[in-house]
Amino acid sequence: MLAAVNLTVVLHQTRSPDNLGAVARVMANFGFSRLILSDPATYSFRAAERLAVKGDAVLDAMAVAQNLPEALKDCVYAVGSTSRTQIEGRTALTPEEAVARLAEQSRRGRVALVMGGEQRGLSNEELAFCTDFLVIPTSEVQPSMNLAQATGVLLYLCSREGRKPAEEAVAPVAPEQEGAKMGTVRALGERMRQVMLEAQFLNPQAPEHILMELERSLLRAELTQREAELWLTAFKHVGRAMGGGKGTPGKGAPSRGPGQDN
Repeated sequence: MLAAVNLTVVLHQTRSPDNLGAVARVMANFGFSRLILSDPATYSFRAAERLAVKGDAVLDAMAVAQNLPEALKDCVYAVGSTSRTQIEGRTALTPEEAVARLAEQSRRGRVALVMGGEQRGLSNEELAFCTDFLVIPTSEVQPSMNLAQATGVLLYLCSREGRKPAEEAVAPVAPEQEGAKMGTVRALGERMRQVMLEAQFLNPQAPEHILMELERSLLRAELTQREAELWLTAFKHVGRAMGGGKGTPGKGAPSRGPGQDN
């Protein structure tokens, strides 16, 4: 079961106020209210009200993020939508598979449905910030859908998933099993970058490909928030021991436990 309160719709680089308003309307249609604009190409939010029929509350509560990592930082899982079926090293989900995963992962925390901008959609680099990606099957005559229409198709499926009988719903996990937030995994990735560059594991000219693979593997592992924080603290100590920071334990500074590290 996918509770509306656990789903965030993220619109990346949206250009058209009309599309923004239409998305707000379709969110209201299906009972969803959490909307984040990532790096928007327009700030004409008042113009969006024209098509946001009964979706004013969605626009009023909307948040704006500078980039996708910021928009996704509080989520434990994200799926991005694209019309491209071939992305090296990754397999596209069907809309139904994607919604099922959103529902499953929402037991662990907030989840996100990420929609690309009207001009070019989500690039491979942007999709790399998402745990998975989906493709809505369309005719070869016109494979690309309008932003609001594609959002409507996917939110209908999310709404249908949310109306499943209680016996089909998966019980939520205990609070101590809260899933690792993508922001924490991203911070862990940055710390891993520093340590692995120092250890000469990464190519300093092009470290991103390997780092993205490692971050996605951590997300697939479904770490708890505590586990991700422990890994982050461990890499901080490794970095210090390698001389990457002041107060290295091996140089006379007192060693601290994982729960004491800031």
